[in-house]
Amino acid sequence: MTLIPPHYLNTLVAIGEETEDGFRCGATGFLYGHPGDIGTDGQQMYYYYLVTNRHVVDKNFSPRATEKPAARFNLSTGKASQPYPVEHWTWHSNDLDVAVAQLSPPFFANLGIDFRLFTDDNDVLSRQQVEQADIREGNGVFVLGFPLELAGQERNYVIVRQGIFARIQDWLRGDEDTFLIDASIFPGNSGGPVLTKPEIAAIGDYSPYSKCSLVGMVSSYLPYNDVAISQQTGQPRVIFQENSGLGAVVPVDAIRETIALSHSGSTT
Repeated sequence: MTLIPPHYLNTLVAIGEETEDGFRCGATGFLYGHPGDIGTDGQQMYYYYLVTNRHVVDKNFSPRATEKPAARFNLSTGKASQPYPVEHWTWHSNDLDVAVAQLSPPFFANLGIDFRLFTDDNDVLSRQQVEQADIREGNGVFVLGFPLELAGQERNYVIVRQGIFARIQDWLRGDEDTFLIDASIFPGNSGGPVLTKPEIAAIGDYSPYSKCSLVGMVSSYLPYNDVAISQQTGQPRVIFQENSGLGAVVPVDAIRETIALSHSGSTT
């Protein structure tokens, strides 16, 4: 039995550039549904957003890159998808590592894209909801994305890894804008969704949270410096930057705030 709803995998989008050797994936994005009007059939309608990190949109993946990164979507036909440039991004007002771009439903229909949305009213957890759900350090997480350019040759095939909430008390108290997870994060994971891992048991007075929900997205891993000392001089000779295994996560709250800015017309 899978702990991740299978349709969540269809929310992910590979972000990168087209090269002479084909599409090169450099980062991850995902599709987010912001509630709109109620349709004539009584169903909730949504605004469609592509969400990723600001540093992903600002990044040139190769020295030859001259345009903003492109997004590669899976097609419902199963055939190879061409990457499409995405423009008119909105940044978070406080320089948090969030960028969103609104996409129109006809864009998906005309291209025959196979997709799903993380819907704001059903699939996500805000900071307040995390606290109410008794989620604490040690609770499990899933990290979805395309690390190390491993997105698939012609279609996006998501890589799923797991970890735990490493430190969230400072975020829950409002002292920090991001929280930390302990998980394997590498280049390419930037912009990838972080999900709660359903729990069936809890210790003491805490209640298990049994749903898989979007709680944030990967911003970066935390590095540390490993210094090589010269035996002759006793001085530092070479400094290696290593992956600590800790990752910074931008919470859903920041994504919501950036989408609100987009609605107000503050685009870049």
